[in-house]
Amino acid sequence: MYVVVMGCGRVGSSVATALVRLGHEVAVIDRDPGAFLRLGADFPGHTVVGMGFDRDVLIRAGVERADAFAAVSSGDNSNIISARVARETFGVERVVARIYDAKRAAVYERLGIPTVATVPWTTDRFLHTLTHESETARWRDPTGSVVVVEVNLHEDWIGRRVTDLEAATASRVAFLIRFGAGVLPDRKTVVQADDQVYIAAVSGTVAEAIALAESPPAEEN
Repeated sequence: MYVVVMGCGRVGSSVATALVRLGHEVAVIDRDPGAFLRLGADFPGHTVVGMGFDRDVLIRAGVERADAFAAVSSGDNSNIISARVARETFGVERVVARIYDAKRAAVYERLGIPTVATVPWTTDRFLHTLTHESETARWRDPTGSVVVVEVNLHEDWIGRRVTDLEAATASRVAFLIRFGAGVLPDRKTVVQADDQVYIAAVSGTVAEAIALAESPPAEEN
């Protein structure tokens, strides 16, 4: 997909870099050129200086060909205006806005614009809404910091050790269900066909871990 992210703060930069790691093309808008330093020197995406609700700025960011748009600046008004422009003027199908005021978020949800409140798992929610690659968590600790979720592994993981999967997804394989019975894996455990695999990951990395698990293992050098 081609995704435009408006706002390059902690959440915006996290969403942008995660999308790039998942193979998507990304453009980031921010009125402060210094904000792009959060993306890192090797960020391959497009950066645009300006206000995210300005039509010309959006066009320079490629909104006319965008598959998704995320408004994640620090201002509710800027986020909702830019989200509405992306949706209503440019016809972007997947649009999500970060809103700090919960009451306003409910209003915009009724207008058909998905909103994400300021919570610890913000990045996961944005990735889920933009890519639809995240699954519903089966368990989350009381602080919201750790999530356990089932993953649909790519067939090429069959025959690989769970430690390879853990290294690739930066997660832990919490348990497997094999032939109807639960299994606690160890370092020698190998993924078998029809295994149900559940991973534990830190909130904010779950959607990326799921997407990597659904992709074939990276080629070894």
